[in-house]
Amino acid sequence: MSDNTPAPYAPSRIRALPSWLLGRAAARGHRLVADALAAEGMRMMHHAVLSAVAELGPLSQAELGRRVGIDPKDIVAVVNDLQQDGLVTRTPDPKDRRKNAIEISPAGERRLDRTQRLGDQANAELTAALSDEERAQLVALLGRIVAPAE
Repeated sequence: MSDNTPAPYAPSRIRALPSWLLGRAAARGHRLVADALAAEGMRMMHHAVLSAVAELGPLSQAELGRRVGIDPKDIVAVVNDLQQDGLVTRTPDPKDRRKNAIEISPAGERRLDRTQRLGDQANAELTAALSDEERAQLVALLGRIVAPAE
């Protein structure tokens, strides 16, 4: 469904539910960001992993998978793809030579800089109907929904 295609019909009672609205907003946001990242030949999962490696510094593949919540077999494929594209490196972990440490490469830093800008632009498009204050409030409220106080 293109961004201009109307959402499938839902009764007014359903359209008023926060869960329905969040789902529709998430789907639109996902499309916008996925399309933006595709311009750089990057998929969302790969972007998330590359972002995590950049933020967390060198770490083992297993730890990386745990931190970003990706199944071990899936993280292997993502890291393999990123390494094949020259965006990350694997080197023996100085703390445990049986493991490899995953680290972002200079090419990965350049690609991440570009993809982060594209993602920011896609998110700006997603929230274009909101003022800066409303956008900040939306992010704060969604943060509370995603990670409620314990």
